[in-house]
Amino acid sequence: MDAKSLCFHHLLLFMGHPKEVPCTEEFPLSAVNPYGRTKLMIEEICRDIYSSDPDWKILLLRFFNPIGAHPSGKIGEDPHGIPNNLMPFLQQVAVGRQPKLQVYGTDYSTKDGTGVRDYIHVVDLADGHAAALRKLSDPKIGCEVYNLGTGKGTSVLELVSAFEKASGKKIPMEKTGRRRGDAEIIYASTAKAELELNWKAKYGLEEMCRDQWNWASKNPQGYQSQE
Repeated sequence: MDAKSLCFHHLLLFMGHPKEVPCTEEFPLSAVNPYGRTKLMIEEICRDIYSSDPDWKILLLRFFNPIGAHPSGKIGEDPHGIPNNLMPFLQQVAVGRQPKLQVYGTDYSTKDGTGVRDYIHVVDLADGHAAALRKLSDPKIGCEVYNLGTGKGTSVLELVSAFEKASGKKIPMEKTGRRRGDAEIIYASTAKAELELNWKAKYGLEEMCRDQWNWASKNPQGYQSQE
């Protein structure tokens, strides 16, 4: 890569409430919270850079909901404080660090009433980044956007069930109302990444939960348990 190559990656938080799924790279964008707005602004800055200087080669990677851990169990997610995301909260309930899982919204128009998201294994996500870096060597690249997801939607309760199976732990839950700003269903169209990056997610929900539990069970207090 030369000095004018850039690969910007971020969690997809500015699609608002999609009217159709799967979400393609051309989907209309709208931020629903300040964090998502920052990501949208950075994408716009990247496009402005390319417009002002076409010698730049820029890839914008929109990844969906990364979960799981390295299969070795030595590298995993260890959020400080109370987790904001579903899977790290699940693992903390399973090891006894949190008393129960709160499920926000059970009246959505989905298979079981809970929100649906596209969960992707962190190893697949890492492979997607490597594929994007290889793509930057293509002289025809301008400023391109790629989704990194599985192309499959999984509900909150489906993820809980898969994690219970992988861990052998029963997850106590409290079902409560929707959170403001939460979308009902979001999952990716991955056709462009498969075609142009020669990349596709390999791991399914079972492997994601297996590796997450392998990390959590070996490191119940996160990295503090290794000190």
